[in-house]
Amino acid sequence: MHVRELTTPTLRWINVTRPEKRELDYLAKEFKFHPLDLEDCASPAQRPKLDEYPHYLFLVLIFPLYNRKTGEITPVEIDFFIGEKYLVTVHRSELFPFMQFFDDCRSDLELQKRVMNSADQLLYEILERLLMHAFPMLDNISLDITRIQKEIFAGNERRVVREILGTKRNIVNFRRIMQAHKAMIRRIKEKQSKFCKGKCVMIYFDNLVEHTKDIWDTLENDNDTINALQETNEALISFQLNDIMKLLTIISVVMLPAGLVASIFSTNAEYTPFIGSPWDFWILIGFMGLVALGMITFFRKKKWL
Repeated sequence: MHVRELTTPTLRWINVTRPEKRELDYLAKEFKFHPLDLEDCASPAQRPKLDEYPHYLFLVLIFPLYNRKTGEITPVEIDFFIGEKYLVTVHRSELFPFMQFFDDCRSDLELQKRVMNSADQLLYEILERLLMHAFPMLDNISLDITRIQKEIFAGNERRVVREILGTKRNIVNFRRIMQAHKAMIRRIKEKQSKFCKGKCVMIYFDNLVEHTKDIWDTLENDNDTINALQETNEALISFQLNDIMKLLTIISVVMLPAGLVASIFSTNAEYTPFIGSPWDFWILIGFMGLVALGMITFFRKKKWL
């Protein structure tokens, strides 16, 4: 069974790493949790939520996870059952900081003694580490944006189109994940006070609200920057395409009179000028060249070239 437990004189921390039927049956028998909450643990949630019951709170939060293989930021769910003398966490072992924190508490008795005095204190410590884990991902997004900016102005507009879209996708996913965190943490602070029993550390949850605000402000700035870079990149590509179309149009217009001259002299007329003379081919080529040169001179005078 994928259930690990840490116990102190004042708190139990039950960590479920794979919420399968056996594990959920254990939670139902041991803590009498609502069946709908256990169903939420078994299936991935689409949004954060907080439900209040007489003896516990059920909390669902979504955190960002960077997939190194695909380069994509994806949502990862962690479920919390918060009681007066216990904290139950349910997840799928995808967030390294969370797993590392549990292992550290297991091996470091001083850390265990410091952070496991109450459920609200342990919840704060977990959320702080998970939110702080988001900042390196923000730094990576900022580095990607800086690299994209350099590539654009180095003349690699077409090559960075896919990178721009990938970065925009990560920012959108990140924003969707973090959108409800600030309001949800404030709700936790309001609801959790009933379980503090004089040892409340909920004032520190204001720090978590500030973390979520900083993350959101950074995402807003990155979103504005990548949108501006995309507009700049599209403008440069459009400018290049306009130059190409302009060149092709000029070539077509210059060659049109030459083609007209060739068509006229290729008609099956009885007395066509120059035709039949020893230099008729070169005379026609020179005449067509003069026409093309005249067209180019006209375009330059009009400043179309």
